[in-house]
Amino acid sequence: MTIFDRISDDIKKAMIAQNKVELLALRNIKKELIEAKTSKEVAGNLTDEIALRIISKIVKQNKDAATVFIEQNRSDLAEEYMAQAEVIQRYMPAQMSDSELTVAVKEIISHTGACSLKDLGKVMGVASKQLAGKAEGRAISDKVKELLS
Repeated sequence: MTIFDRISDDIKKAMIAQNKVELLALRNIKKELIEAKTSKEVAGNLTDEIALRIISKIVKQNKDAATVFIEQNRSDLAEEYMAQAEVIQRYMPAQMSDSELTVAVKEIISHTGACSLKDLGKVMGVASKQLAGKAEGRAISDKVKELLS
């Protein structure tokens, strides 16, 4: 079962359970996935990899929005966005721990032959592709910089 199919099924379950937060979050994901499915780049072939990238983007947007609302003393809206982010994260693979990320980045560095910060771009290109969905981009970048310096 694809991620798209799982989300469609979970929308039905959320409707039956009358879970408004979950329903809103899942409908948001499905809308984004349908838009991606109809785009020229995907051409109707929505893979789970593309879906995970989209879902990751939605989680980041919700967390960023929650941060903005907290800064503006709107805790009610911040809680809503954080609750949606938690629902959406269920569809993401488990995130790597710091030690797992260190091991993976060290392996990529040795594979690419990088030895200094000048090789940051080369390492980040490989690391971003291999670790997509498993770790946040900022965490990958920070770890690469730490290990190359």
